[in-house]
Amino acid sequence: MYAERVAISEFRVSERGQMALPAEVRRRWKLDRGGAVEIADLGDSLLIVPAGRGGLRALLSAAIDDAGGYSALAKRATTDEPDLQ
Repeated sequence: MYAERVAISEFRVSERGQMALPAEVRRRWKLDRGGAVEIADLGDSLLIVPAGRGGLRALLSAAIDDAGGYSALAKRATTDEPDLQ
C-alpha cells in the first residue's frame, strides 16, 4: 500500500483550536454525522486518524510492520522524498 500516493491537505486551525475537515473526507471516513478522531503528536507532525478502528497504536504498528520495520520505512521515505534526506 505504501506505493499509493498520500493525499495531503492543509487546514486552518481557529483561535479556539477548531478545524473543519472537507465534506468528502468526512463522508469517506464516516465522520459526516460527527465522530471521534485520535491524534498522535509525532514530535514534528500530527497524525489524525478516525477513532474506533482498532486504536491508533495498532494502526501505526501494523503500518510499520507492513513497511518492513522502522529502518525500512525510513529508507523508503527518504528515497521517495529526497527532501527528507
